[in-house]
Amino acid sequence: MEEKKQKQHFLNIWLVLYMVAAAVFPLKQCHGISEFNYREALSKSLLYMEAQRSGRLPYHQRVTWRHHSGLTDGLEQGVDLVGGYYDAGDNVKFGLPMAFTITMLSWGVIQYGQEISDAGEYDHALEAIKWGTDYFIKAHTHPNVLWAQVGDGDTDHYCWQRPEDMTTSRHAYKVDERNPGSDVAGETAAAMAAASIVFRRLNPHYSHLLLHHAKQLFEFGDKYRGKYDSSIEIVKGYYPSVSGYMDELLWGALWLYKATDNHHYLNYVLENAHDFGGITWAITEFSWDVKYAGLQIIVSMLMEEKHKEHKHILDQYRSKGEYYLCACLNKNNKTNVDRTPAGLLYVRQWNNMQYVSTAAFLLSVYGDYLDSTNRTLRCDRGTVAPREIHAFAKSQVDYILGSNPMATSYLVGYGTKFPQRVHHRGASIVSYKESKGFIGCTQGYDNWYQRLDPNPNVVVGALVGGPDNKDQFNDQRSNFMQTEACTYNSVTLVGVFAKLHRLNNNDSMIHRITLIASS
Repeated sequence: MEEKKQKQHFLNIWLVLYMVAAAVFPLKQCHGISEFNYREALSKSLLYMEAQRSGRLPYHQRVTWRHHSGLTDGLEQGVDLVGGYYDAGDNVKFGLPMAFTITMLSWGVIQYGQEISDAGEYDHALEAIKWGTDYFIKAHTHPNVLWAQVGDGDTDHYCWQRPEDMTTSRHAYKVDERNPGSDVAGETAAAMAAASIVFRRLNPHYSHLLLHHAKQLFEFGDKYRGKYDSSIEIVKGYYPSVSGYMDELLWGALWLYKATDNHHYLNYVLENAHDFGGITWAITEFSWDVKYAGLQIIVSMLMEEKHKEHKHILDQYRSKGEYYLCACLNKNNKTNVDRTPAGLLYVRQWNNMQYVSTAAFLLSVYGDYLDSTNRTLRCDRGTVAPREIHAFAKSQVDYILGSNPMATSYLVGYGTKFPQRVHHRGASIVSYKESKGFIGCTQGYDNWYQRLDPNPNVVVGALVGGPDNKDQFNDQRSNFMQTEACTYNSVTLVGVFAKLHRLNNNDSMIHRITLIASS
């Protein structure tokens, strides 16, 4: 009898703990405990950002095979451009994708900050954001000047060198009144505005500084309109602004509205909705170049009561945003996103995983919104409940982590099987800290790029380009379409990993209570 009472008492404690957790983290349905460790995936995704750092590395740098690099960046032009991130496996600092990386990481922290904190990664997330925004502050040397690139993609691609050994051009390129770049200015404004929200409570002074730069950059981009790849033509072969600059101007204005609550910026988004494509473009991808889907999703979630006088335009934004989601879910009558035989979203051959990660993020965010407002998603082929949206987003994440025909994790360093020959200069050559002997351009190609062996350094947390449209993956360094990773691939999943980790914890708690109750 006494044993029964103790057991019941223990069960009651568990039930109380569960009720507290459920109140803080409501979970409508238990889908079973996942086999994947999302907390580990989250941690490693943020670790990858440290592998991509340029500049003088801090004493607490965790990726120890990297060392200082690019310490004279900007010197030729008389400006300090030391810092920032390399975007992928090369040694160029491209401003547009770098800014998008910081915008998306900031959005993830804004959306899932509590979950990231509970997973013990909040400080690392903030460090990753600040490494980028500190660089943007340096790069914005005048209200109408933004240094948008350091390095020459053409000469860089002739060399296979560690960033610590770079002998390629470190020429810096800027946009200004005579050479406009509304797209890169708008995206950098978005990044700094979003980051200002992240730092508002913890570092008000820094938050205010970021907002100051964001406002100036947006004004500059709007006043002097033009595509940045027309001003910096050398970027066309690497990060051309195919979608133009109108989406970035709307995107920048919207993030400034979220950061300031100033209706001037919201009015900009509403008044330019038609002419800039916000309510006319129905898009099936969201990326460093094409911002429309993300823009439309955020506008769709604006509080209706607060903005009911703009309902007509907001509804059009929502229609286009939901078109994107329905396309991902294969619920449109005409245009949907293709899928591989195993169910992975497939947009294009080169670095397809970037589109998978952004889709998983937008689906998660909007699914949460529908959940909180007791709504469903209306598509051509019927309504979709939030739980179905969440389940599909999770399926994409699980595919990335190993639930796929190749039984491999496309997040490097996660699981027992992952890409060993990532197309990455620093990872593929012996660490500078281990061997400080200079490695030249051709020496790097001859002795390291051509090797069949796995990379000597594991670029942990890098999300590679991924498999082809038949779910096949060729782990070769030369297969850059599949084996190169980018910063914006990984960081977009930070918030999603944190959310799934929280749901797993809730599921585990329910499972344990059930076992106790039935034993």
